[in-house]
Formats: sequence, structure tokens, C-alpha cells
Amino acid sequence: MDRFEAMSMLLEVVDKGSLSAAGRALRVPVPTLSRKISELEASLGARLLIRTTRKLTLTDAGATYVAAARRILEQVEDAEREAAGEFTAPKGELVITAPVMFGRLHVLPIVIDFLALFPEINIRLLLADRNVHLVDDHVDMAVRIGQLPDSALVATRIGSMRMVTCASPALLAVDGVPQTPEDLRRMPWVTFEGPIPSPIRHMLSAGSGTTAGMIAAPRLSVSTAEAAAEAAMRNVGVTRLLHYQVEDAIKAGALRIILESFEPEPAPIHLIHAARGQMPLKMRSFLDFATPRLRQALGRISSAT
Repeated sequence: MDRFEAMSMLLEVVDKGSLSAAGRALRVPVPTLSRKISELEASLGARLLIRTTRKLTLTDAGATYVAAARRILEQVEDAEREAAGEFTAPKGELVITAPVMFGRLHVLPIVIDFLALFPEINIRLLLADRNVHLVDDHVDMAVRIGQLPDSALVATRIGSMRMVTCASPALLAVDGVPQTPEDLRRMPWVTFEGPIPSPIRHMLSAGSGTTAGMIAAPRLSVSTAEAAAEAAMRNVGVTRLLHYQVEDAIKAGALRIILESFEPEPAPIHLIHAARGQMPLKMRSFLDFATPRLRQALGRISSAT
């Protein structure tokens, strides 16, 4: 039995919550996973998992073993990276994730410049409007927009971003320019269902600290910020997006920001990575390269408001 392989399979099963989910992630048949874990339990002389038709539960021995297995595999991974030279020279593959539009506009240009300077580093850039799990999805670094939950992740703040309410001049000409959040009750909405909730039902007044109820349902709900901005430019309704998502449309006069005094606090933006021992030089190099450039880009957007 390959002990390291069995450990890895066990951790994947625990992290994914089921044999079938782990099998899909590892591309391993469920019977093979089940057999490997059974062999591991037999070699240890202890039951690690209690398996029912609905869920998997770790035994006390299983919880202790899983914690130790994580430490062992992380040490092995670090040893392999060191042997490959990742701790002595910037080299290897770097996996980075960012929101789709922010990544295309602001991260991709930095990645391209970085690759020109570091020929031994390859980058896999995952653009997704969802918060990818760094450890489970084997991601080295992520751009996160919004408040961060308490975790073991290391965060470097690179700036902040306004959440703006905007509409097309044509729509405002017909419906009038709202002066308070209450005025939005009579207006149609376009919403974007992204990782940062667009607070269309309630808008906090920074001045008074009061809230005003919004409409019950949007006129149009879309899955990308670009689609929401496009629909708003085509007079479908008012939308609330992060400022960078509508910056060009506002500059071109296709959208107009409204109710600026009722905006929530700007959303913080961080570069985050998992805190696991010594950082490979490929990660340190990218962090040092990207941080000032992203801060400059976000500062430019803020100064243009």
C-alpha cells in the first residue's frame, strides 16, 4: 500500500465530505477510494471513518490521524519544493485566482509583465466570480474583494473599492433622478449575483444611519457584472456595482452615478495566501511585484471619482 497516496485520498474524502465528491475531484473510482481507505484502516488497526448513506463522520482516532496526515503531507510538499529549488530560486507553477472582470482588467496585465521578468515561472490564472477555496483547489494566491472572514490565511491589503449606484441618463430623464433611497422604490433594478452581495433591498445612509426598504424583486438578474452594466446602459434599470465594473461606462457618459451620499463603506481588497511554513520564492516574487502595481491601479480609480 502506498501510504502517502492513501493519506491524500483520505484527506480529499474528508475535505469534500463524501467518497463520490472526492472521486470526482481525484478522478478515481469510488470503489478504489473505498478500498484504499479500508486498507489504511486495516494497516493502522483502527477505524477512521464512520460511513452511512448520508454522510461521513471521523472517529476520534480518525480526527487525530487526519490532523497528523495534513502536517506530514505539507512537510512532504515543502520538502519537494525545496528539492526542486522553489525556496532558492523563483521557479515552478503559480496558481492565482481573481474575480473575472477585475482579473481581466487589472491582474492579467500584471501577470503578463511578471512572466516577462521570470522565465522559470508559469502561471495558471483562474478567473471566477466566486471565492475559490485556496487549499482544496490547490491555489497559491487570490484577490479577494470584500470583508475577509477570520481564518489562517495571510492577507495583504492592496486598496478598496466603492459600491456605486448608477443608471443611464435616458432612464433618469424618464423616471427622474432619485434624491433618497426611498425614491428607488418606483424604479426598475438590474442585479448581479456575485461574491459580494449587491445591497439592493437595503441601502445604508452614511449620514443618518437609517435604512430604507428597496424593491422586492429585480427587473433583471444576471450572473456577470458586465451583463448588469450593459443592461443598465440599455435603460433596463438601476444597478449597483463595484466602481471599477462601470468605470468606463461612467467616463463615456453611458451611466451616471446617483445617491453618492448613501453609498456603503468601500469594500477592502486583499491579496491572500495560505500561511504554511516558508513561502516559495515564486509566491514571494509575485507578491512583491503585484502589490505596488495593484495599489497604484486602485489608487488611480479612487482618484478619478
